[in-house]
Amino acid sequence: MLNQLPEHSIIIVDDDDMVNASLKMALDKLGYHGITCANADEFETALETYDADVVLMDVHLGDVTGIDLLERIRKRGVMIPVVMITGYGDIRMAVRAMKAGAEDFILKPITIEQLEVCVQKALRVKGLTQEVQRLKDQLNDAAAPFFIAGASGAIKSALALADTFAQSDDTTVLLQGESGTGKELFAHYLHNHSNRASQPMITVDCTSIPRELAENELFGYERGAYTGATEKLKKGKFELANGGTIFLDEISDLPFTLQSKLLRVIESKRFYRLGGTHETTVDVRVIAATNKNLASAVAEGSFREDLFYRLNVASIMIPPLRERNGDILIIAKTYMDFFNLKFRKNVHEIAEEAAEALQVYPWKGNVRELRNAIERAMLVGSGDTILFEHLVLAYPNVSINSDASEIQNPVYNLKIPPTGMKLNDVMKDLILQTLKLANGNQIQAAKILGITRGKFRYRMEQLGIELPSEISTLFN
Repeated sequence: MLNQLPEHSIIIVDDDDMVNASLKMALDKLGYHGITCANADEFETALETYDADVVLMDVHLGDVTGIDLLERIRKRGVMIPVVMITGYGDIRMAVRAMKAGAEDFILKPITIEQLEVCVQKALRVKGLTQEVQRLKDQLNDAAAPFFIAGASGAIKSALALADTFAQSDDTTVLLQGESGTGKELFAHYLHNHSNRASQPMITVDCTSIPRELAENELFGYERGAYTGATEKLKKGKFELANGGTIFLDEISDLPFTLQSKLLRVIESKRFYRLGGTHETTVDVRVIAATNKNLASAVAEGSFREDLFYRLNVASIMIPPLRERNGDILIIAKTYMDFFNLKFRKNVHEIAEEAAEALQVYPWKGNVRELRNAIERAMLVGSGDTILFEHLVLAYPNVSINSDASEIQNPVYNLKIPPTGMKLNDVMKDLILQTLKLANGNQIQAAKILGITRGKFRYRMEQLGIELPSEISTLFN
C-alpha cells in the first residue's frame, strides 16, 4: 500500500535555517507537509511547484521583506492565506502586513500549540473563501432552481429511490432517462440530501470535453505534462470535488481509453495527475447520467463492461414527461415562479386553452422543452396570464395556430369493405387519424375537424379513446 501524502501543504519562508527546520518538524508532527524556503527566489519556486494551502512567512528576509513578497503575490492574484512570523519589536510591521492582505501573524518564539491554532485558523479562512465563491457561482447560475416538481406516481417512485441512495455517502448512482428529463436536477437532489451537502458538487459534461483534453479535465496536470501546460499545477474536477460529489453527465460519451482510469478512481479513490509522479487521493461520490442504453453500448464495444457494472450499483430511471401528464402544469407553474423573479414579472395564471395545449403536447424534449416554452411565453406576454397565443410548440406536422382550411390534402377517403362496417368504427378511425395528423394535440385535432374541443373530447370518451395508450403506436 502506497503512503498517502498529508492533506495540507504549508510553505515556510524564513532566512534562518534553524527556524525553518524546527517549523517543518513541528508541522510534520501535526500532520501537515512542511516545505522550507530560505529566500524570495525559493519561495517563488515553491509556489510554482506545490499546491500549498498556507504560507508561514518571516517579516525580514534579507534584501526584501515579507510585506514585499505578500504584495507581489497579491498583485498576481494569488490568494493563498499568508501568516506573518514576527518578533515583539516588529508588531507594527506585522499590522502593516495584515493591512496588505496577511491573514494573521504569530510571535516568536513559537510553540507547537500556537502553530497549530494559527494554521487551523488560516485553513478555515481558506475553506470559507472557497465556500463563498461556490455559493456565488450557484447564485449566478442561470439554470432553474435545484428542486424537483411533480406529484405523479412515476416521479414519487424515482424520488423515493433518490432519498434511499442519498443516505449512503459513497455509493455510485447511475441516472438514466431521455434527454431533458431532469437528470442533473436529480444529481443535485442526491447531493443536497446527503451528508456531503456542505461540500462542493462539480458537474462534468462529458459531451463537451475534447477527447485529447479529457484526462487533463478530470484529473489535472503538473507543469511540463504537455506542450502548453505552463501552470505550476492544475487541479482536475475530481480534486475540486474532494469531500463532495462529482456528476459525470452523459457518461457514455467518455473516451473509451479513459474509462479504465475512471474505473480505478471510483474503486480506489486514487489517481495520478497528467505528468505527475505522486498519487493523489480524493474522497468523492460519483453520480453518472446517460440518455443512452449503456448495456447496448457494452454489447457494441463502445463502453467497458466492468465500468458499467461499477456505475450501475444504484440506478434510477427518470420517467419522461409524457408519462407524468399530471405534473405538466405543476412544473409549468414552478418555472413561472422562477421566471417571475428572473424577469421581474407578475405572471401567475395559465389560460384554460393554453393549459389544455400544454397537457396534450407530446413533449419530446421533456422538462427542458417545457422550461423553454414557459420562458418564451413569459417573455412575449405582457399581462399576468400565459395565453394560448404565447405558446410556440414544435408540432412536426401541423402548426398549433393553423386553421382547418390550412391543412394540406383535407379530403378524407372512405373505403367501406364489402362486408360492411360499423359507424362507430368509422368515427374512431377518423378521430385516431386526426390525432395522428395533429401529433396528439386535441385542440388542433378539433380545429381540423371543425368542431369544438368539448365535442371532440365527448366523441373520444363515447368511443373509448384514451390518451396516450390509443395513439401512442401511431407516432412510432
